Amino acid sequence: MVAPIMTKPRPLIAVVDDEESVRIALQRLIRSAGLDVITFPSGTEFFEYTQCAAPDCIVLDLHMPNMSGFDVQARLSERGSRVPVIVITGHDTEETSARARAGDMSAYLLKPVDERVLLGAIANALDAGANSAGAQPE
Repeated sequence: MVAPIMTKPRPLIAVVDDEESVRIALQRLIRSAGLDVITFPSGTEFFEYTQCAAPDCIVLDLHMPNMSGFDVQARLSERGSRVPVIVITGHDTEETSARARAGDMSAYLLKPVDERVLLGAIANALDAGANSAGAQPE
């Protein structure tokens, strides 16, 4: 009897953005790149999901009502999360950029996001995440 071949699951990308049209567009783009994607309209809903599972990478809007992307970054940091975060924003200022970069993130991108740049940032984040996970002691 031959043992079944175990295949590595496709990476799961979480998109957290309060704009439905952005979530839909990013979902289609990320799926077209052969990745799994799950979307959330708020940081609160994202954290409800992560109680059960964790994505491999997060694409995070900064400016959302109730729980901003900055709040999500802070909460991830408090939890000691090592999941790479790609920040996206349509409201770029020096203060926004500095504040976002002070948090733990893999990339800072401006809306409208160039598809190739975003997919490249996701690939880099997944590679860096895999390398850091592999370097951790067991």
